[in-house]
Amino acid sequence: MAQGLQQLIEGFAPPDIAGLMDFSTLNSHSGHYITPLFEEKIEDVVWSVEITWQGMTQRVFLYILLEFQSAVDRTMPIRLMHYVACFYSELLKQKVITPGEGLPPVFPVVLYNGSRTWTAPLDIYEMVQPEPPSFLQVYQPHLRYFLVDEGRYTGAELGLRQTPLSGVFSVENAGESWEALQSAVDRVVAIIQADPNKERTDRIITRWLKRHLHRLGAGVNLERLESLVEDKDMLAENLENLVKKERLEGRQEGRLEEAREVVRT
Repeated sequence: MAQGLQQLIEGFAPPDIAGLMDFSTLNSHSGHYITPLFEEKIEDVVWSVEITWQGMTQRVFLYILLEFQSAVDRTMPIRLMHYVACFYSELLKQKVITPGEGLPPVFPVVLYNGSRTWTAPLDIYEMVQPEPPSFLQVYQPHLRYFLVDEGRYTGAELGLRQTPLSGVFSVENAGESWEALQSAVDRVVAIIQADPNKERTDRIITRWLKRHLHRLGAGVNLERLESLVEDKDMLAENLENLVKKERLEGRQEGRLEEAREVVRT
């Protein structure tokens, strides 16, 4: 997981932020607590890493929403402000920090893989409408998050990032074109085979792909799929059958549309 997080930050976060981080100091902070406003349990979304800036080293908390948002959520700024506030409260409750020491900085990140353009505000201040007069602006809340929008990256741009995470994005962006999906899966397999932690990465990506194909309604034999590397031929055969099925259904839909046109005329 730490390796995937490093790939996410190095591959997609602003270089002036990623370049300051010492990823050998990554540490997971599993926040097991309930957020009362949204009645959600928050787990395994917070990491910390040391940064060195202007000769000073300090720890920054990375707040990552790893559930991969698939729909635009215009309440995201409110959710993130609430989550971060709950996280700070938990740090104080567990005596990780004290009020006198101050609060550590956070870097909130949201991963989005929906087809629609992300239209939610990136800072909760933007939700304060109409914009208050200058003498009130200083009293309004501010919390900005960094958005990783998968659909914004072209295949060529992802191709320059030879990491398992970029391969995951390629599969997500393949949409429901089974030929494009097969090509993207081939790319993921090649990336996994070149990964120093091949077996572990293979298990993680295979589990993710099974969930992704299930969401797409694919008829792949998910129970038998255990490894993208070892079961590549079996997966390719299933995807080929899905391509044929898509083409058959497309032809049938075309004939149905022709019949409808005849009826209309």
